[in-house]
Amino acid sequence: MEGLTESFYSIFETRGVPLFVPQLIVMVMVATAVLIFVAVSVMFMVWWERKISAHIQVRFGPMRVGGWHGWAQSIADGIKLLIKEDIVPEGADRLVFALAPMVVFAAGFAAYVIIPFGPGLIVSDLNIGVLFYISISSLTVVGIIMAGWSSNNKYSVLGAVRSAAQAVSYEVPLVVSILGVVMTVGSLSMTRIVEAQQGVWFVIPQLLGFLIFLTAAIAECNRLPFDIPEAESELVAGFHVEYSGMRFAIFFLAEYANMFTVSAIATALFLGGWHGPLLPGWLWFLLKTYFLIFVMMWLRWTLARLRVDQLMYLGWKVLLPLAFLNMGITGLILVLRG
Repeated sequence: MEGLTESFYSIFETRGVPLFVPQLIVMVMVATAVLIFVAVSVMFMVWWERKISAHIQVRFGPMRVGGWHGWAQSIADGIKLLIKEDIVPEGADRLVFALAPMVVFAAGFAAYVIIPFGPGLIVSDLNIGVLFYISISSLTVVGIIMAGWSSNNKYSVLGAVRSAAQAVSYEVPLVVSILGVVMTVGSLSMTRIVEAQQGVWFVIPQLLGFLIFLTAAIAECNRLPFDIPEAESELVAGFHVEYSGMRFAIFFLAEYANMFTVSAIATALFLGGWHGPLLPGWLWFLLKTYFLIFVMMWLRWTLARLRVDQLMYLGWKVLLPLAFLNMGITGLILVLRG
């Protein structure tokens, strides 16, 4: 990717074009490609989750729209959301109300920059890639609080406050669970972490860290059994209850985009990234990522929602001590080995 970019820059440089012009063109092209990938991937995941939930509940799911097993149902739903009326509550803060879904989606979208789909298939191999992901993922809760507060609705505010408490609670064990991998490799670069798993995937020596990361990541995505901010039975969908049309679609898109992001990060950190026999690296990466997405969907349609006190207990009194234990054991082994 970097070699192609440099060749593209050199073409413009020989013709005396300022450097910012090809840089802007490359940024737009990459952002467009990632956006198309996210949109297609989300449409597939929505259809896939409907089929998974249907099979778990012994029914068919989408079967009619588009022919084979209703494959075009997600496209039809997307068109429906595009043409639905966009309603803004009378007492809402219109500017913040409009910006909230954009902030939520932008936070998830930006994380795709450091996902290593294969050797050289990465938008930007930042030497602080892990730190970038941790920082950018925290912005999601800012958008959720903006949505809840600006809606002028008590249910929305309660959903936003719950989301903030949940995000803060589970962000800590998620970060600590990653430190075992970072300590082992000695780098924050996603590409170097994947390359370090040439022989052994980190899910084996870091199994505890992987389980903690996956649990905290599910909570970060507000998925069952951690969907407290969107609990329909209590909050009629929570922070986005006042949103409709395209703005609701952006929230919906962001949730599934975040599912892919956390699964891809887990694949890169613990499941060997693109490493695997016979098949191309990028295909191995996608297969592992979609397997983790399948696990998240499986859990959603199998487990019941936790209470708020159970949610906090699991985050602070179970996952966090285990994450520190994993980090301590990893550090001890590295010291004894070195």
